[in-house]
Amino acid sequence: MAKRPARRPSGLPSKEQVLEFLQTSDTPAGKREIAKAFGLKGQEKIALKRLLKDMAEEGLIDGKKTAYHRMGGVPKVTVLRVVEIEDGEAIAIPDNWSPDAPGKPPRLTMREMKGRGGKRMPALKRGDRVLSRTEETESGWTAHPMKKLPARTEGLMGVVEIDGSGKAWLAPVDKRIRNSSPIADLGEAEEGQLVIAERVGRSERSGVKVTEVIGDPLAPRSFSLIAIAKHGIPHVFPEEALREAEIAAQLKLSDEHLEDLRDIPIVAIDPADARDHDDAIWAEPDGQGGFNAIVAIADVSFYVRPGTALDKEARKRGNSVYFPDRVVPMLPEVLSANVCSLKEGEDRAAMVCHLHVDKEGAVDKTRFTRAIVRIHHNIAYENAQASIHDGSAPRHLVDLWNCWRALEKARHARDPLELELPERRVVLDEKGQIAEIAVRERLDAHRVVEDFMIAANVAAAKALEAKTAPVVYRVHEPPAREKLIALRDYLATFGRKLALGQVITPSLFNRMLKDVSDEGEKAQVMEAVLRSQMQAYYGPQNAGHFGLALGSYAHFTSPIRRYSDLLVHRALVDAYKLEQPETDLDVPDFTGLSDRDRSNLQQITDAISQTERRAMEAERDTIDRYVAAWLSARVGEIFDTRITGVQGFGFFATIIGLGGDGLVPVSTLGREHFRFEEAAQALVGEDSGTRYAMGDTLQLKLAEANPLTGSLKFVPVDADGQEIEPRGARPAPRYGHKKKGKFMTNKRGRPANIRHQGRRKR
Repeated sequence: MAKRPARRPSGLPSKEQVLEFLQTSDTPAGKREIAKAFGLKGQEKIALKRLLKDMAEEGLIDGKKTAYHRMGGVPKVTVLRVVEIEDGEAIAIPDNWSPDAPGKPPRLTMREMKGRGGKRMPALKRGDRVLSRTEETESGWTAHPMKKLPARTEGLMGVVEIDGSGKAWLAPVDKRIRNSSPIADLGEAEEGQLVIAERVGRSERSGVKVTEVIGDPLAPRSFSLIAIAKHGIPHVFPEEALREAEIAAQLKLSDEHLEDLRDIPIVAIDPADARDHDDAIWAEPDGQGGFNAIVAIADVSFYVRPGTALDKEARKRGNSVYFPDRVVPMLPEVLSANVCSLKEGEDRAAMVCHLHVDKEGAVDKTRFTRAIVRIHHNIAYENAQASIHDGSAPRHLVDLWNCWRALEKARHARDPLELELPERRVVLDEKGQIAEIAVRERLDAHRVVEDFMIAANVAAAKALEAKTAPVVYRVHEPPAREKLIALRDYLATFGRKLALGQVITPSLFNRMLKDVSDEGEKAQVMEAVLRSQMQAYYGPQNAGHFGLALGSYAHFTSPIRRYSDLLVHRALVDAYKLEQPETDLDVPDFTGLSDRDRSNLQQITDAISQTERRAMEAERDTIDRYVAAWLSARVGEIFDTRITGVQGFGFFATIIGLGGDGLVPVSTLGREHFRFEEAAQALVGEDSGTRYAMGDTLQLKLAEANPLTGSLKFVPVDADGQEIEPRGARPAPRYGHKKKGKFMTNKRGRPANIRHQGRRKR
């Protein structure tokens, strides 16, 4: 029986009082003992039950109903927050650790257990909150995840605004967050500054406290800083990693142990603004209708060796992140932009894939070596294309194009998925201001490099398979059945059929798109096919690459910017005995896969798949903010748009040739009621039959553009270019604060910072 203190205050105890009682109890105490100790009866016992449940969820006590503990140090069951990914493993600290507690919070290594049905939990990322079981072992604290919890700090990044009464509010930068939050603790922040905050209590009404000041949200080159902070992207290299990079840069290339390819006119074809050069290519006719070809890739594994601080930081980052105004590189600049980069006229270490391409474009022989290369020419895609087009291209460039036409023939026979996915390009001037936003032109020069890279990637995967060596596959699974059912139902609204009993291949989708002659309908079908596709990921188990119509595929060609490719290089070093001589420098002599890499390959690939998704989201968010900033001076103009998504509350549209998704609320479509037809992905007017469907093109007026969140809002217009009178139109109610800040959102989440930037009505 739990020991009851002589005197206890009556009434529902506080959390601190419960913890004090449990700490002084001789034995584990249950709800009954706690209620008895504090003299609780009736409704107070019900309130105690809720209190104990809250405390268990917060990790203050374990969750057993019959006997609660307050453990010394870390509870047996508690909520942890992931603070970093180290060697593919999540490192976490107690989420409720008090800043006033003595010493630093304990760091726990997350050991993921199988979820229900043997399924793995989703890969953890920095900032995740996880309810976990903990244990202390000889090697330190470990934790076993039980349940992933909603992030407390999600979206808590914004701009400080002061209302008319002097109260501070946090205007969110995340377009998904609808309301501003009261700031309980400003710290050192001032009005108009971009900050990171965290909640001070469980209730949203408790407000937030500022934990970090970022700076001016609309300063030149600030949009990428918002993404870096919001997504937790590591952007400052540890001193030890920088020191190791400087030492690694001094490594000498051994003529005796490397194939010498310096006399071969290998060229690197890249974007005009490329910051690093991973790959270069060469080909020449073999005299029998085929070609001998070389794909030379920067030998990052020679410089970045397993187990070093440099390697750990590269793994933690997973990949480089490319913004319009900066690059957050996976490797320090001395390597990524200098020693590893394949620069014209410089001797460089390369991992080389030798290919023989027959006259039908099939690769029938491959060989991997380590080599010294001297790039003959760094050339931009546009310049390479122009020289081929006007006939001024040198012989080695013409040979490359001829070899590509053979590879292209094989690609057409393979028939990979062909979707037109325009890529937006933001060009900044010297002051960091937007000079141009346009869709990047797709040239044959891009396809040349792409097909050579695909050939080398396939060769790397098959070469490792031939040696039964570990492979980091690039996996793209076929569409899931539920997505195919949704696609079938959608196509049925066009009178088109998709039989689910047949084998689903990329060719099936390609034929479907070729059969559509109407451009508007084709855009709709292409959008639907794209939505049906699975997301690609990295993994040690092969499931093929559906989109490329390939049975085995790995990423080999970009080790400067992708950790997956570095792992493939290390596996090739082991499998084909490509190790280099020992060095006198203070670096490990081993350049292949470490034992830890081999045993933790699933964890590592989960982690780098997560960092890839993080980078994609950050890059997309940043482009959206630049587009919104570019358009903020054009509020009130009418644009040609295409509908990209439809929901019951409205539809999303993008400006043709520019991009940037914006919402058209259903309330702005007119006075009649619109019903949402899910199968057809359309909103249909019940009186007029007016229809808004995915893929439709129409003219819309830009009503709002918020550079801070990247959000746009459109409204429909009639034939005369006038706004359609919205349903239930009435004077806008006065919400919220006495004086809204520049970026505050009202109860409908509408940014208030852009309306004045449009042309004034006269």
